Amino acid sequence: MEQAVDTPGPTATDPPGAAAAADPAPDADREPTGKRWQLPEWWHRDHPVFVPLAGFFTGMAFIILVPGTYAAVLKSLVGYERAEELFPFVLLTLVVPISLLVAPRTRGFGRYMMFGVVATAVVVVGVSLGVLWFLLNRDG
Repeated sequence: MEQAVDTPGPTATDPPGAAAAADPAPDADREPTGKRWQLPEWWHRDHPVFVPLAGFFTGMAFIILVPGTYAAVLKSLVGYERAEELFPFVLLTLVVPISLLVAPRTRGFGRYMMFGVVATAVVVVGVSLGVLWFLLNRDG
């Protein structure tokens, strides 16, 4: 597997002081351009699994955290009965991943985010149905 940088870094088996000797300056990879530091050219190449993993786990966190947080805030602001009436409006938050699918620059991330949303929802519903079926058959 190729490394992103041509200069090797310290390894876990190097002596304790080798890390400081191998990296003389923390900004050695950056090139000065006027007042600001510019990242080197290799920095812009994405790792092929970064966007899929980030999108999937963002979708998973989105489907778990957004409805729960929305329900908790609603319940604390308007009470339990009114929060039950307003809870379906949480579906409007799906505009965010759908809008990511529209823009060409974010389309790949949006696809994996929607996959994370759908996969998490399917797993949660499937496990819930399995547990419900088990509990009903156990009492039957």
